[in-house]
Amino acid sequence: MVMESLPSSFPTPILNSPSTIFSDQPFPKPRPIVPLLHTAKPRFEPLWCTMSRSFETETKSKEAKLWGGRFEEGVTDIVEKFTESISFDKQLYKHDIMGSKAHASMLAKQGLISVSDRDSILQGLDEIERLIEAGEFVWRTDREDVHMNIEAALTDMVGEPAKKLHTARSRNDQASTDFRLWCRDAIHRIVASIRHLQVALVKLALNNEGLIVPGYTHLQRAQPVLLQHLLLAYVEQLDRDAGRLLDCKARLNFSPLGACALAGTSLPIDRFMTANALGFTAPMRNSIDAVSDRDFVLEFLSANSIIAIHLSRLGEEWVLWASEEFGFITPSDSVSTGSSIMPQKKNPDPMELVRGKSARVIGDLVTLLTLCKGLPLAYNRDLQEDKEPTFDSVKTIVGMLEVSAEFAQNITFNVERIQKALPAGYLDATTLADYLVEKGIPFRTSHDIVGRSVALCVSKNCQLQDLSLHELRSLNPVFDEDVYEFLGVENAVKKFSSYGSTGSGCVAKQLGHWVTKLGIDGSRPH
Repeated sequence: MVMESLPSSFPTPILNSPSTIFSDQPFPKPRPIVPLLHTAKPRFEPLWCTMSRSFETETKSKEAKLWGGRFEEGVTDIVEKFTESISFDKQLYKHDIMGSKAHASMLAKQGLISVSDRDSILQGLDEIERLIEAGEFVWRTDREDVHMNIEAALTDMVGEPAKKLHTARSRNDQASTDFRLWCRDAIHRIVASIRHLQVALVKLALNNEGLIVPGYTHLQRAQPVLLQHLLLAYVEQLDRDAGRLLDCKARLNFSPLGACALAGTSLPIDRFMTANALGFTAPMRNSIDAVSDRDFVLEFLSANSIIAIHLSRLGEEWVLWASEEFGFITPSDSVSTGSSIMPQKKNPDPMELVRGKSARVIGDLVTLLTLCKGLPLAYNRDLQEDKEPTFDSVKTIVGMLEVSAEFAQNITFNVERIQKALPAGYLDATTLADYLVEKGIPFRTSHDIVGRSVALCVSKNCQLQDLSLHELRSLNPVFDEDVYEFLGVENAVKKFSSYGSTGSGCVAKQLGHWVTKLGIDGSRPH
């Protein structure tokens, strides 16, 4: 299924002054929309001609609302402007049309509309989709949202059959169905972006075989690790991210369609037919839950937030490593920016923005959590506000994933700088403690002995491997010549052998797993 384009950043109102805001003057009327020109040959005659004006320009006078039967007057301009959602929910058009097609086919099968009516509806929906994708469809604010815009346009186009489409359907179940379909497609897109970043990280690991870097805890030197091992840690995080999204998809993939406003319907509909036609696992069991549930969005945005946190951590590490203080990586010019005042600067801005935009994704989740926390069952208009944070979260997380992959493909690790940095910090101290354990010394005693060994090195301004055997035996007589096989970062890394560790053999197995799983050709340079 083709994903619809995601929304651009939200427009920010320009407020001139408090006096303007609280003025008695009426709000200025919106500028008229320039009529759209049609070059395609009409497919519906003569009904197409009768409704062409409604596609070509906004009507000067408001048309009656489809729900307006019990009302004696229309809403004011201010209310209409405040309550419309067509400005952002129009991107659900493809999913709204999918749902309507499935619903119309079910109504015909159940004998609630004729086959002829069904065919007119399906042809009209095809034409509306064509017009939208050709940029020839005029979205009308007075029709409120994507659902009413499409239904009203369909009525203009095919007449009476369109008025039967909303049989046994409410905008409550319709909107939830459309949104679930959209989120399902968005999950596929994000998972694809996650895989792309995983591939970029694995290829980066393949190109840096054997490179040892300092491993950190508390941002202090801890133990030596293979760079490949470190990069694969992010690949593991991303795999859990993809798993969470797919789990979320499994839970959201149930159909609300046919739940109607909240209580279902007395008409003989077949909800299993529409659920199957739309690729859902089954209809939702409870019609009240079907129209009021937004757990699927909360879970979706929660998964996105965890992805954002993982990417922010990656961004933080690479920003630090690109600094002069570390100097472990050099981003290429193609993924760097400069300073407007300092000519020497070369900034890893993409990863700084990845770190920054994580706040936006987390904020989208908090918005939805706050939105839902006080709502009684069943549907409430508040839920119209679930769309924009979700659209923004998806757009932002896809961008973060894409630019992180781009950055990973355009950095080099500064081997000489990294190797010069390795001696500092006594990274082989824990391996030395393991040596003593193998000699039969209890670990806590070993810990104390190595701690005193480090203190001796500090006083002598040397490394552990520089201590003589005599000096080591002064701390404990168990030390022997074989101790030097455990000292130095290269020897320390060779000694790691536990499952999942940073030992060369262990990392090679991890790397092989990801090369196979992601379908990467590991036999050639990347």
